[in-house]
Order: sequence, then structure tokens, then C-alpha cells
Amino acid sequence: MNRAARIGILSLSVAIFCYAGIGHVLGRSSDDKAYKSLTVYGEVLQKIQQDYVDEPHMRTVTAGSLHGLLESLDPQSSYLTPREYEEYKKKLANAATGETGLTLSKRYGYIIVLSVLPDSPGAKAGIRSGDILEAIGGFTTRDMSVGQALNLLNGQPGSGIKVAVIRRGKATPEEVDIVRDKVATPKIMTQKADPDILVLRLSSLDSGRAEEVRNRLLDAEKQGIHKVILDVRECGRGPVSEAIAIARFFIPSGTLTTLRGQTVSTQVFSAEPKQVLWKNPVAVLIDATTSGAAEVLASAIVANHRGDVVGERTFGLASEQKLITLDDGAALILTVANYYNPGGKSILEEGVTPTEVVRAVSEDELDSGDEDVTPPTDSQTPPPNTRKEPGLGPRPLSPEDPIFHRALDLLKAPMKKAA
Repeated sequence: MNRAARIGILSLSVAIFCYAGIGHVLGRSSDDKAYKSLTVYGEVLQKIQQDYVDEPHMRTVTAGSLHGLLESLDPQSSYLTPREYEEYKKKLANAATGETGLTLSKRYGYIIVLSVLPDSPGAKAGIRSGDILEAIGGFTTRDMSVGQALNLLNGQPGSGIKVAVIRRGKATPEEVDIVRDKVATPKIMTQKADPDILVLRLSSLDSGRAEEVRNRLLDAEKQGIHKVILDVRECGRGPVSEAIAIARFFIPSGTLTTLRGQTVSTQVFSAEPKQVLWKNPVAVLIDATTSGAAEVLASAIVANHRGDVVGERTFGLASEQKLITLDDGAALILTVANYYNPGGKSILEEGVTPTEVVRAVSEDELDSGDEDVTPPTDSQTPPPNTRKEPGLGPRPLSPEDPIFHRALDLLKAPMKKAA
């Protein structure tokens, strides 16, 4: 190990020990567990320096330990090295930065795709929810944070990025090229599933979505439609404020969600009677691809007994992150608060459990069918029996969709009343 590296590691160890020791003596570090953790970390660094088989690259070792530290907290917390953070800032500041349209998290130690925006670069490349990204741009995602993954995936529109994809039932990764592009906010897909039932498919909850839902509901009432299905499967984007605004259209009283964190003031979001505009029956469709703000919406409907929520347990991702810069030019993307359901349980940890559990049918199972129907030309109102080529948009409601059909049965059941 060269002299500079030795000095660096020695300085880091001394700083850690001094901080922990002085804090402990002065009573500033009242948590013995935190004190012990700091001393153990310094000891491990020293042992690596002295006893490792080869001369270690200490910057790599330190960065790796910080990545692991953040990942042990939750899937969305990330550490960005100074170089990664510099790239992150440039891409964030550039309005022309291209995306892939993928919502990501971590599972099995790798980056996993939670949902894919319709007609996005990821969708056009055939990426599906549930796909594991084994590598991005030639870098394994085994020790990669979500922040790092998004940093690699975003870039100049028209440029390409290679990803190695592992799909259900397959052990060998498949190389896929994604061409980055600007991603437009997907429109709400509407469909009359029955003369009296309107389906609103929400692929995202981007800003302005609540107002769009409001207008659709008012139009439906004018048309004499009395029942609504909100389909938030594959919905993983958007601020929670949009979910709360939409929930208030349906729920007349009660708590919708609570935001809490160690350094974040507790905020309780309640229903507002004056905001209610739909008093008729409503059902919500969810599955493991439902995450973030959409989970808050589904949770509010479940907890307030406002309607049936049909499908599978959601992923669990409703939280708030904060970007924290460090003195050396690095940065943390740290989860600072979680959203809780009205019963006090963390949505991040528990997800949302439906009132009616129905197993989702995967796209692979749908693709195995013999029937091929030409996709509709009007993407706003796909007929109920059409199917799209995988990846090119939200899966149309169809006879092979048990979650959708269970919701229909519940809404059509006699004596069905609004809460």
C-alpha cells in the first residue's frame, strides 16, 4: 500500500475513533450500540489494511462498505460516490436527459423492475415488470444501489444502454438494448367494461393526474355511469399528493395516511368531505407491480372500507427520500420518512393487502395462449378482448385477467352499496 493510501486509512480510522471516543466521554453519544458500531468499523478497516492477502484499494473498499450500509436500511436508500453524484447532478439539471421508463427496486440482491411505463424505451425493448436486471452497461447490479442503476440508465436521448435481463423461469441472462428517450406522461386509459361500469387505468400518478381523474369521474356521472374501477397495477410513479387528492374524491371521512420519520414532522392526511365527488361503488385493482403513491391510494380505500381492493399484495415502497450531500463531494439518497396506513402499519414494510386476494396472471402465461388479436388503433379505449404485444403498453383488460373479472363480479353483485 502506498504512503498516501496508508495516511488516508489511518486518518479515517483516527477520525472514527476520536469521534466515537470523545462523543462517548462527553455524553454526546448516548447510544452504546452506535459507539460500538463505529469502533468495529475502524477496527475492520485496520485489519483489512494489515492482513488482507493483497494490497487493497481503500477507496473501493470504503465505497463498497457505504453501499452495503445504505442497502441494509431499505431498497431505495443509496450512496453515490463523488463521480457518480457529479453525473447525477448533470443529468438532473439537463431537461433533455433521456430515460427508460422503468421503476426499480432491489430484490435477491439485484436490481428488479417493478413497473414499466407504456410506450417508454423500456417497454419498446420488451422489458417487463418482474424482470431482474443482472447487469447494466456491463456492470453487475449485485452490489449496485437503485440510485446508481438509475444514474446508468438515464442519459442522452437516442443513446443506447445494454442490460442483462433474467426472466421468470430462466437462469441465463438475455442481453437487451434500450434506446433512451424523453418519456411522456402516459394518459389515463378508459374503458367501459359494462354499460354501468367505467375502468380508469392509471399507469402513473404524475402531477396533474388527480385533476384528470376528477374530470373523468364528472363525465362518467353525466353519462349515467354508477360504478368505477381504478386499475393501479404497473403504477409506480408520481407524488403521494396526487394519491391523496384522488382518495379524497371517494372517501368522506377518516384518515387516509400518515407520514412519519425520525427528523420529519408527523403529518396526518385526512379525508375532506367537501372534496368528495363520487359516492357510488368503486373497486381498485392492485398487484406486486403497484408501488409508491398508488399504494397510498389503495391503502386508503381498504382502511376506510370504501370499496373492494382486488388482486395481490403490493410491493411496499411508499416512502420519502432526501438527497444529502457529503463533504467529499459524495451524496446519500436516504429514506427519511415512511407512509403508514390508517392502522399504523408501514406500507414500506407491509405493502397493501387486498380485500379480495386473486392471483395475477403473468405476461408469459398470457403469451402462451393461441389467440392473437390485432391491437386496437385507439389506445384510449381498448376493447375488452384485445391483447397487446408484450412490453408495448399496459396489458388490456381481457378474459384472461382474473383480477379484473373478480372486481367486475363484486361490482355487479346484488345489494352492492357505496360506503
